[in-house]
Amino acid sequence: MYDVVIVGAGPVGLFLACELGLAGSSVLVLEQEARPGSVWRAMPLGFRGLSVASADAFHRRGMLRDLLVASGAGDYPVADPDADEAAPPARVGHFAGVPLDPGRIDIAALPFRLPGPAMEPVGTSLEAVEGVLSERAAKLGVEIRRGVTVSAVTQADGHVVAHAGDETYAARWLVGCDGGRSTVRKQAGFDFVGTEPRLTGYSMLATVADPEKLRPGFNPMPTGMYLRALAPGHLAVMELDGGAFDRSRPPGREHLQAVLRRVSGTDVTLSEVHFASTYTDRAKQPTTYRRGRVLLAGDAAHIHSPIGGQGLNVGIGDALNLGWKLAATLRGDAPEGLLDSYTRERHPVGAWVLDWTRVQVATMSPDAHGRAVKALVHDLLGTRDGTTYAYEKLSGSGLRYDLGDDHPLAGRLAPELRLVDGTRLGDLLREGRGVVLDFTPERRLREAANGLDERVLYAAGPARDDLGLDAVLVRPDGIVAWAGERGFEQAAFERAAGRWFGCAAV
Repeated sequence: MYDVVIVGAGPVGLFLACELGLAGSSVLVLEQEARPGSVWRAMPLGFRGLSVASADAFHRRGMLRDLLVASGAGDYPVADPDADEAAPPARVGHFAGVPLDPGRIDIAALPFRLPGPAMEPVGTSLEAVEGVLSERAAKLGVEIRRGVTVSAVTQADGHVVAHAGDETYAARWLVGCDGGRSTVRKQAGFDFVGTEPRLTGYSMLATVADPEKLRPGFNPMPTGMYLRALAPGHLAVMELDGGAFDRSRPPGREHLQAVLRRVSGTDVTLSEVHFASTYTDRAKQPTTYRRGRVLLAGDAAHIHSPIGGQGLNVGIGDALNLGWKLAATLRGDAPEGLLDSYTRERHPVGAWVLDWTRVQVATMSPDAHGRAVKALVHDLLGTRDGTTYAYEKLSGSGLRYDLGDDHPLAGRLAPELRLVDGTRLGDLLREGRGVVLDFTPERRLREAANGLDERVLYAAGPARDDLGLDAVLVRPDGIVAWAGERGFEQAAFERAAGRWFGCAAV
């Protein structure tokens, strides 16, 4: 029997498998596709953007350099990690197809921004992400079986079974990372609630007879939006038709051409369509991410429009949050309620991304209500506050879990704190353990940290920029569990250590 069976070998399932493998858990990943590569995972159709928070997750597990190389970005960090100050963001993204100006970002409103290798979003592909994660999973002893279609999931006392034809796979826990049409979610009886679609989206690779008739980039239009990407023939179209066409029949050339003409307002001609798929902005999530010994992550836990490119990033956040908590549960040293905090922390993030995409669809709506929303949103995004707000959301730097601690850094992604001797927080997090950084001259937390045994790493010394802190406790997922300012009370550290690591510090 395995510790964990993960259904789905996409980026989320593989990232989670790596997290569990890093902790020494026995993991089996089941994937229905017989081979890892496909046209939908390679460039250009497989293009994806990793947010700053996702790039940071790869950095803190020692995979960012490999990912950049696999993505064709070169063998270099995303930003200068040795800079004295963090550079202003060079890229922000877009909202409902409207590019955001990085020059409007209020740097002073980002008080915990420190230099590090992962300071900008990363353009990559599903193929590159999955390749890097698959190689790491293999090194960690994770078993991946392809060509296995899970058809049923059953739970019994102390274990759960995945059924695939005549084969069964038993584990102490099972995680569904099998996409928006998740079999695991349906078989395990999760409630799945939300809103029905307002649009049908199309992604295609085609030969365009007259590409000059389509403007490059994102183009919001009265009845939807179209994107003419950099790669020749790579097009995306969204038509506000109530989701009428999705899954009704295969998208043929004549239909795709008619939709593109209606949305773009041109008489553009598609000579040939090589590949095409459809999607909608249906937005739903389960009421909980756990039922018994079955959990959900990634698209299995939240479906929505791909507008804004947040799906992959939220899924990686799910895997990062769940991995160390499930591993501690398997070891038997998890404090009470630790695994339940996965739903408590990640469900609101899933709800946010559903609303984030809903409002972008509403902004694109061609009726009077949509035009009013669009005018207001565009005005707000034209301000420093509006652009800064959007940057915090798109980059992931605005994420904050409610940990019941009013310190402004608690619950946030830890900045890349650096000791004067060159030790970086990102390097310390590579082992998947918690980290105690002690900046006090007398090493106040040395003895207390030793009481946490191997669950945390302890590092001490003066920091290049300590942000006014004397010490900080960071969870394995890079979230600040506790921050101690000058003259902190050690009892506060011990309470936080006990809450997240299940043992009382000395």
